[in-house]
This record gives sequence, structure tokens and C-alpha cells, in this order.
Amino acid sequence: MTVAIDIGGTKIAGALVHPDGTMTATTRRPTPRGVDADAVMAAVGEVVADLADSPLWPSAVRCGIGSAGPVDASRGTVSPVNIGAWRAFPVQERVAAELAARGAELPTVLAGDGVAMTAAEHWLGAARGHANALCMVVSTGVGGGLILNNQLHPGPTGNAGHIGHISVAFDGDGEPCACGGRGCVESIASGTAIARWALAQGWTPAPGPEGSGNGRTPAAARNPSRTGDATAAGVAAAAGAGDPIALAAFDRAGRALAAAIAATATLVETDIAVIGGGVAAAGDTLFTPIRTHLADYARLSFVQELRVVPATLGTDAGLIGAAAAAAMLLPHTPSA
Repeated sequence: MTVAIDIGGTKIAGALVHPDGTMTATTRRPTPRGVDADAVMAAVGEVVADLADSPLWPSAVRCGIGSAGPVDASRGTVSPVNIGAWRAFPVQERVAAELAARGAELPTVLAGDGVAMTAAEHWLGAARGHANALCMVVSTGVGGGLILNNQLHPGPTGNAGHIGHISVAFDGDGEPCACGGRGCVESIASGTAIARWALAQGWTPAPGPEGSGNGRTPAAARNPSRTGDATAAGVAAAAGAGDPIALAAFDRAGRALAAAIAATATLVETDIAVIGGGVAAAGDTLFTPIRTHLADYARLSFVQELRVVPATLGTDAGLIGAAAAAAMLLPHTPSA
């Protein structure tokens, strides 16, 4: 049994994960906002306390923590962009202390959310059976992780595979990225970037329909305001309706992702790229341009069979991934 904890900007979740990937005693708390570091940690402690109440708690042999980043797995610290109270916060040490206080002195590992998602998809998802895989999260940012020779490859600080900060544009599209670089995949293909570019090109969100959210409006087009949805979901809905600017925004994003996927595959010979995250919910609106442009970039014989597929684990990927990362990265521990 593995204790799994998933820490994000909106929720902190926990579960006891069985060796077959099923989850027991799942619990969650909203991530506190406008509070100090210890108050956020208190919510993590409540999640651990819930898990400790399970009769299966004594069978836990390890703990995996998946967290929004940046992370520094070598130090066990996190500085999540979406949790402002945590900067270089020693989350691994603090979680280990919470476990010990409840009678479970367990080996514990920290993984960034992209690495955790990669571990999850390789264990039970779309990358299962692939010895070498790139897995990606395309959302408000673009992150990822690598499986090489059936092993999770997080790198010294836990950030290997961070494909969002590969530069793919050097001329007109080489705009500044939040990381300080220019032309990064994230600056072109994140949900934020897709919406920003579409708006700059003159795209206007369609007015939100009255009665939005009543179950009759597609989720991608829902908006509580009648001013329309100016997010990537709104761009995706417009692209689905044939809007040329919206289609161009996703084609631009797909090209950036294809270039980075092909570069990664050429470097380390991955044979599959798995894409999850909110932007991937656009389906073929995103995947069709990726696959189309991939044919232009993946030209060498050993990458021509490279596949790009959607992630399959959805919201479970965080907890399953935390458990999978623990199993793959920690020294061998006996089965529960």
C-alpha cells in the first residue's frame, strides 16, 4: 500500500493506493488561499489524518507526493506558481513528519505534477507497455516527464522532461516566456498563450448563452457571463465551429508541440507522446494539427512511427502518479 498525496492550486488530495492501482480512503481539502505557509500545510496534515483513520493505514510501506511546481526534488522543496505562500517550502520533510506523528515512518519521495502524471500513464494509462515515452500536461502551463528504458527519469532536481521550456520559435514567434527565455513551447501552446494569441489576432468570444450551465450547452462553451468565454476552452469551441482565427491558434500551438515532441523523440528515442491537461480536452482540435505537423518534423527513420495520443487517467493521474513515482523512485520496499 502506498500513501499518495496530490498538491495543487485548487485542491490537496490523498489516497491509499493498492498495488493494482485502485484507491482507498480517498480524501481532499481545498487549497487555502490568502494564508501563510503553515496554514496550507495544515490542510495537507488534515488529508494525512483522514488517511490515518483507515484500517489499512498500518499496511502502508511508502509515500509519494505529487505537487505543482517548480519543485526541487533533491531538496524536497516546492515553490508552486499557484500556491503563493510556499516558496522553497520543505514539503517532503513536513509530510514525513505528519506521517511519523501518526505512526507511519515511511520512505517518502517528491515528484512534480508532470513527472507524477508520466508515472501514472506509464503504469496504468496510455503509455503502458512503452519502454520509452514522453508524457505531457498542456494546461495553463506546459509540463512533462520521461520514461526511459521503463524507468521514470526525473533528473537530479525532478525537472527532466519539462518540455514546456524547449525553445521552438526563433523569429516572429520568439516572444518572451515567463521562464525568462524566448520562443518556448509554453509561450505558444499553453491554454493562456492560445487565448492570448487568438484575442490579439482579432478573435472575439461569442456571447455566452442565457442559461449557461443548465446542461444543454457544451461544457467547452459554457460561461456564466454573457460576454463570452475568452479562455482556451472558448477558443476551442470557436475552432469547432469553424472560426478561422481559433483554428489558426490551435494550428500554431499544435506546430509548437509537434516540434518539441519530435525533438525529444530524436534525442532519446521515445516512441509515444501522451498528452493530458485542460487544453487536451479540445480533442481533435488540438491533436489533428499536432499529428499533421509532426510528419514535417519527425523525418528520421527511427522516429517516423512516433505516436501522439491522449492521456487516459484524467483527474486520477495525480494520486495514481504520486503512488507510481514512489514505487519507481524509492528503494525497494516489501509489498503490503
